Amino acid sequence: MYLTIQETAEYLSIEAYKIKALVLQGRIRSIHDGEQYLINKAQFTTHFEQVEKYQRMIQEYLNEPIPEDIDVKDED
Repeated sequence: MYLTIQETAEYLSIEAYKIKALVLQGRIRSIHDGEQYLINKAQFTTHFEQVEKYQRMIQEYLNEPIPEDIDVKDED
């Protein structure tokens, strides 16, 4: 499914001028049909999957208990 720049901006919750800049920089793949840029929505699924993966990893790290320090009980 192809989206316009405005539709992509709404989908990603980013302002349209930023999407257009990313398209012009080549950081978002698009097709220009002579009038407007069309962006394939499927290219963002990998991005969202990676973001969710990193969020889970960070949450697991934050939930990990702090280990006891071995030297705390040492009274030399």
